[in-house]
Parts: sequence; C-alpha cells; structure tokens
Amino acid sequence: MPKPEHEFFDTARVPRERVTPAVAGLYERILARDAETGDYTRLLEFEPGCDTSPMGVQRHDFWEEVWIVSGSFHDLSLGQTFHAGMYACRPPGMPHGPWRSEEGCTTFETRYYRK
Repeated sequence: MPKPEHEFFDTARVPRERVTPAVAGLYERILARDAETGDYTRLLEFEPGCDTSPMGVQRHDFWEEVWIVSGSFHDLSLGQTFHAGMYACRPPGMPHGPWRSEEGCTTFETRYYRK
C-alpha cells in the first residue's frame, strides 16, 4: 500500500521513538510510510546536547530530502552549522554527518527509493 492519505493532524500525537541505532537524545516520528517501497516521511528530533558521533558518517541507498524546521546542528565532518530554514537533497551514497546539536533541532525528512 502506498503512503496513507492524511488530512492535517497534530504531529505531536505521533509516537516519538528512539532512532536505530540508538543515540542518546535522538528521536523520530514517522508521519507516513509506504511498506512496499520503504519510502517514508519523518520528523527527526535532536534534544539539546545530542551528538550522533556514535553513528559515524552516514550513507544511504535511498534519496533523502531534509528541511530544518527549528534549531540547528553542527556537521562535525564539514565543520559547518546548519539552522532552521535550510534544506538538503542527498542522492544515494552521499556522505553526511555526524552532527552535534547544542540547542536542539527538528528536521522534516522524506526518504525514497528511485532508480
């Protein structure tokens, strides 16, 4: 089944779950998922002080689009800080992270598989 149809709803009602692999202070809320393709949309939440160094540099086999809704994080590999209002589009295999967020951060992400 493709992603479900949703009219506007309060995303705070979506259960907040720890990201796997678990990193202290890193949570996600899956807003919509297509079980057949693996595509999904989520909110990723960094609590203040969250450091994703244990996850290392990330590379995925899917496309990922990220918009920073609030707060900021610092990319430890690039030595750059990204803040609310910024956007990234990452093709499969593009290295990114790890990050540290001093103030906390929320991102809106879509992940999808395309050939």
